[in-house]
Amino acid sequence: MPLSTPSLLSRRTLMLGGTATVGVAALGLAGCATYGGFSLVEAVRRLLQLSANRAFDRLLAPGGFWDDQFARLSLPEQFGRRGGVLEQILTGPLFKERLARAFNDMAGRAAYRAAPAVTEAVRGMGIRNALALINGRPDEATTYLRGEMSGRLIDIMLPEFGDALRMTNDPLIGQALSALAGVDVGAIANNLAAEADDAIWKSIGREEAEIRRNPRGTGDPVLERAFGGL
Repeated sequence: MPLSTPSLLSRRTLMLGGTATVGVAALGLAGCATYGGFSLVEAVRRLLQLSANRAFDRLLAPGGFWDDQFARLSLPEQFGRRGGVLEQILTGPLFKERLARAFNDMAGRAAYRAAPAVTEAVRGMGIRNALALINGRPDEATTYLRGEMSGRLIDIMLPEFGDALRMTNDPLIGQALSALAGVDVGAIANNLAAEADDAIWKSIGREEAEIRRNPRGTGDPVLERAFGGL
């Protein structure tokens, strides 16, 4: 039985560790480099956490991956092979679309498992040059965090995809996997996890760029002060 999509409240609680709002003092770090009366490290952490919250809120909503043309997963390469039974069942665009939707729903459940790891990484990562991250490209901080996590989200999501493929009750996926007799289900799961990982980071990066563009829209005084003059 597929997992139900978590509610918006449970997703928010998942990302923020049970706290709906975080005060300015709560994230203050003694001894951190400061500029204009606020901590640069704190500003970067707030930027990343809010970017991640917004991205996961969107991706974990019903149809989140599928409805976002930039996050939507395509069919794994194994399903693009032609010939035999596989060619017969994949000739129709309707079947392909329904199968792709099923994989994107799978991505939503896998992303739910990945979300807490991003929050943990934001809170615990070392930031060597916060000023450079603040003054960098629109997705500079996201790129930095992705490098720090070094494929961790793929590792987290891979078992979710693997279990979903092996234990699926979806007749479409079952029919497609049956047609791919002898295929390595683990390889399909790995392709899906890697694509979902890329979609998640791109989504976080887009949210970061939007926060930089409109820091006042966050209602966060630290972000407004850090990025209001850029």
